[in-house]
Amino acid sequence: MEFCPTCGNMLQYELPHMGRSSRFYCRTCPYVCHLENKVKIKRRQHLVKKEIEPVFNKEDMKVGGSETDATCPSCSHGRALFSQVQIRSADEPATTFYQCLKCEKMWRED
Repeated sequence: MEFCPTCGNMLQYELPHMGRSSRFYCRTCPYVCHLENKVKIKRRQHLVKKEIEPVFNKEDMKVGGSETDATCPSCSHGRALFSQVQIRSADEPATTFYQCLKCEKMWRED
């Protein structure tokens, strides 16, 4: 992996084309580094997806949630626990998480 000395972004590799040598280039700024010798990629790094952790689990909702009138999208029950969390930037509205009191399905509204 190579990085742009001008802006610090990761450089892209471009294969030789129509007499032009291979090169590393930056997508953000005009930096280009032409390569005279052949480049051999020795190792590929495979990225592993991480398990997604829920913002709230059912136990958190039972302890810290408050009851309100809300219709469950799964069973149409009219009562649910709710809790609000600021998961985006401060100028965005808070996200409300609900848990149905009948079927315990969780959903959210932005």
